[in-house]
Amino acid sequence: MLLNLRVMLVCVLLLCHGTCSAAGVSSRDDTLNDGRRNITDGQTLVSAGGSFTLGFFSPGEPSRRYVGVWFSASIEAVVWVANRDSPLNDTSGVLAIDGVGGLLVLDGSGRSVWSSSNTTTTGSVASSSSSSVEARLLESGNLVVVRDDDDDEISSGAVLWQSFDHPSNTLIAGMRLGRNPQTGAEWSLRSWRSPEDPATGDCRRAMDTRGLPDCVSWRGDAKKYRTGPWNGLWFSGVPEMASYSDMFTNQVVVRPDEVAYVFNATAAAPFSRLVLSEAGVIQRLAWDGGSRVWNVFAQAPRDVCDDYAKCGAFGLCNVNTAATLFCGCVQGYVPVSPAHWSMREAAAGCRRSAPLDCRDGGATTDGFAVVPGVKLPDTENATVDVGATLEECRARCLANCSCVSYAAADIRGGGGGSGCVIWAGDIVDVRYVDKGQDLYVRLAKSELAANKKRGRSMLKILLPVTACLLLLVCVFLVWICKFRGKISRSNTAHQTS
Repeated sequence: MLLNLRVMLVCVLLLCHGTCSAAGVSSRDDTLNDGRRNITDGQTLVSAGGSFTLGFFSPGEPSRRYVGVWFSASIEAVVWVANRDSPLNDTSGVLAIDGVGGLLVLDGSGRSVWSSSNTTTTGSVASSSSSSVEARLLESGNLVVVRDDDDDEISSGAVLWQSFDHPSNTLIAGMRLGRNPQTGAEWSLRSWRSPEDPATGDCRRAMDTRGLPDCVSWRGDAKKYRTGPWNGLWFSGVPEMASYSDMFTNQVVVRPDEVAYVFNATAAAPFSRLVLSEAGVIQRLAWDGGSRVWNVFAQAPRDVCDDYAKCGAFGLCNVNTAATLFCGCVQGYVPVSPAHWSMREAAAGCRRSAPLDCRDGGATTDGFAVVPGVKLPDTENATVDVGATLEECRARCLANCSCVSYAAADIRGGGGGSGCVIWAGDIVDVRYVDKGQDLYVRLAKSELAANKKRGRSMLKILLPVTACLLLLVCVFLVWICKFRGKISRSNTAHQTS
């Protein structure tokens, strides 16, 4: 009933639109307000700096029309879609703002196919009794509904609704990927169904806030890829984030009401967008204004080791060891099923080769072996204490018979890092990466002793081999010197004669 009343109100407002305009109420190219309460198919809003456009578009079938926001320089680069699951069937559609601050997409008969009041998270549009509201397309690409106070600067308290709270398949500078732990509201990406159909697809990109913040890609209910936990500088499985710090600043905000990833562009940076494809691939695209194309700046998953839990529990993936299935076990572990591993099936993972020694009261002879340069395991069920030191983390792990590994939560400041992440169950989705972190794996004393013995044995082999090589080099150098001496004496004798 309320929606019908609002639709009737909009229709009345549309009828008196010309009267309002004739009365001298001002309008802007980026705004819907009392001076301009709607746009029809073929009309647009353009942000103040011209970077973004809002209007009607058809990515595929021309008769299926959608309201969306796109980069003005590239109409196919759509960053947000209002009625993605409810397309209009012709070009008679209207985008309008009603008197109580709701955005509506109406078809030719005045029926609402989409309403912002059904997607409100930052505030309640319907709760605003004031008719002095406007919708504005900001230069950031954010479509906002705000209280109209004749001020170009918009305070956060004035925002009644914003498109940035309801992403489609694209993240642009200033948008959030995360969730509000207090309300449960989530800012996540959902893929299109196909390149021609913006309807909600099967793939989702979201922030996992259990443990350390971690960006995860899902297909349905199955995890397909994760970045690795945030370590203060980058996500541990995406160290290349540091290589484009001159173009983008990356930040993970952690507050009681928000845990979210945000990136912002520097002044000299080109337009950029993160897009979740229909196949679940996340791409960072950068706009080349000269050639007018979007270049793929980065992409994930990038190889087989990015497949979630490729090597199973306690498995370790190495993309440079294709001859051995890419998978191995972390030190102190062996394949659960050697027969399956021989058939290049490693999903069953690895098991401990020697039992730990952990008794009542925390007495133990166990120790730790470091696995260097890795993307840290999934922290979904890990225990995190960002205030602890790495030494305190080691002691806590030893005192807990269930603890199987630990690592630093934050690598800023060097010195091995700070903070504490403790895993008490299986560790999964570990791989070698450039600039990876150290993972400390708990081992029985016998395994540590065996490792030292292997090291001493290797040293016994390497020392004689190295000595032989040095001897051969010395002999070769002596021979070269003598050979050159003979040539020199021969040339001297020839010149004398």
